Amino acid sequence: MSDASVAARALALLDLTDLAENADEAGLSNLCARAVAAPGPVAAICIWPRFVRQARALLGDGPVRIATVMNFPGGGTAIAPVLREAEQALTDGADEIDLVLPWQAFLAGFLESPRAMVRLVKSRCGDKRLKVILETGEYPDLAQVQAAAELAIAEGADFIKTSTGKTAHSASIPAARTMLQVIGATKRPVGLKPSGGIRSLSDAASYLALADAIMGPDWATPESFRFGASGLHQVLVDVIAGGAAGQVNGPY
Repeated sequence: MSDASVAARALALLDLTDLAENADEAGLSNLCARAVAAPGPVAAICIWPRFVRQARALLGDGPVRIATVMNFPGGGTAIAPVLREAEQALTDGADEIDLVLPWQAFLAGFLESPRAMVRLVKSRCGDKRLKVILETGEYPDLAQVQAAAELAIAEGADFIKTSTGKTAHSASIPAARTMLQVIGATKRPVGLKPSGGIRSLSDAASYLALADAIMGPDWATPESFRFGASGLHQVLVDVIAGGAAGQVNGPY
């Protein structure tokens, strides 16, 4: 495929993200405009819960989904406030919840809290999509990545996501490969969302090639595969317009 074709494919799978600490309503308006502008649309926007109601008013019932984050970024919030925030976000119009697994508890061997949080948030979601963020860059080995992926899926995750993008180590090909292998062995549809540190067309192409190799060339659609990124959007737009396949600078 040409660079422009790969970029167009990746753009349709993008969760265009603004989870900056200083995010504001003006920035949200800009994000929503970019999400639906040519050559888009993207698959979704991913924003703080406090902006969901405004995003719904701006995007209406158009093709771009609204995703928001819970237990984010640290993964250490108690279950009760996470459930209240999820319920409010869904009431405000969220289509998808990106939930940080309590990964520190998981790595310490305390599994009931991670299991309960995923299970209970999924029970609130109903037919809305739940993406569970594993924070794989903080894990000591891929065996733990596999175990966390299996736990999240067993408790109802519709997607498993590599990272918050807020730690020193984010998405990686080895972690994504392990997660795809778990997905491939699952008896129901589950998606993958690489996120954090994906800044170039080459980065995006590497994850798409991995998904194609493990799951088949027709598997990666917005229903089964997303990229979580902020600056990648402009890189993809530039490539589609005939520009060079460069790299965005700055954090996720």
